[in-house]
Amino acid sequence: MRRFARASGLVLAAAGALTLIWALVVWQWQDPFTALYTTWQQHRLESSLDRRFEDYAPRAREPVLLGTAAEIRALERTAARFRRTSGAGQPIGRIIVPRLGLNMILVNGTDDGSLKRGPGRDLRTFMPGQHRLVYIAGHRTTYLAPFSHIEEIRRGDPITLEMPYATFRYRAVRHRIVPATDLSVLRSPRHELLELQACHPRFFATHRYIVYARLVAVRLRDGTSLSARAVAAA
Repeated sequence: MRRFARASGLVLAAAGALTLIWALVVWQWQDPFTALYTTWQQHRLESSLDRRFEDYAPRAREPVLLGTAAEIRALERTAARFRRTSGAGQPIGRIIVPRLGLNMILVNGTDDGSLKRGPGRDLRTFMPGQHRLVYIAGHRTTYLAPFSHIEEIRRGDPITLEMPYATFRYRAVRHRIVPATDLSVLRSPRHELLELQACHPRFFATHRYIVYARLVAVRLRDGTSLSARAVAAA
């Protein structure tokens, strides 16, 4: 009995040590097991996203739009059409946040299945280019933890969304922490606004950490660049 108790104690001590090591790894980096699943999903999404980019590639015989206002209105129509034709869980673009070392495929939707594949756009909000709210959520400790260190984003940091129809550059302007039940963060203004969201604090879901970013510039697929001021004025 004494030997059994000693062996059991050693097993429990080893299990406790492994649990502690796992917790430290997740706290410092991310859960390695769910990360493998998301890495596989991101790889699967690559070819599908490439096809969506091909669908919006400039055509040589397309008429040239005259004037910035016309280009911006065409961009808005294209973004609206892209929103209508994008289903939940589909890849819709890439999100790049240098401060976080983040470059991942962005998916459509914030349901559990979609967020296991990568950061996701809330379906109640808009696509980049519609001059409204673009709300993107991501995990903080699991499934590659895209927003693991969201609190490190600083004012002025660049955030880029590469969509099949255009590339949008934003700059972080502020952050705030709200209760998880606060749905006012989904209220859309009458201008382009990007919000990144993650659970707060880590390992809990009682609050949301929100980073706000303003549009700086848009680059169309044909190489045309539009300033945020021009987009806002159109």
